[in-house]
Amino acid sequence: GGVGFTQYATAAYTDNVLDDFSYFGKDYVEVKYGELCSAPNNMDTVLDVGSEVAFYSFEQYEEYPALLETHFGGSQRAAVVSAAAGISTAFATGNGQTGLSAWYLAHTYTRTYSRIGFYGYTYRSMGCTKYSLSETTKVCTLNLRGSLNYPNYAM
Repeated sequence: GGVGFTQYATAAYTDNVLDDFSYFGKDYVEVKYGELCSAPNNMDTVLDVGSEVAFYSFEQYEEYPALLETHFGGSQRAAVVSAAAGISTAFATGNGQTGLSAWYLAHTYTRTYSRIGFYGYTYRSMGCTKYSLSETTKVCTLNLRGSLNYPNYAM
């Protein structure tokens, strides 16, 4: 199990909620950084924009409980929150890699702040942040990880 199909199907089956969360992120970026693609391309931006959008998304799920049921009891919540965080961070920096890092960051938040599951299935640890950034102090330098060796869900 993973989030491959859920992420793929999110845009079509989430009743414009992904749009709302992404527009919130776009507005946040424009207010904080002036214009799109002008934020620094670093981890501080990932933490700032990704966290702000993820927490806004969680607040919306708390404020409107029926929204959670629309998203199949939480299985699509992880995909929606993560996609919005990734989209918004990519808006901020103009770089898809920082957007991917925010996507993974939001997944870790979702695992922390909310139950993810649907009819007994649970979201399992599947890599997340270890595929986004390399920490050479903790792993062999010849074993660097990045987005290129992330599992291909189409296979």
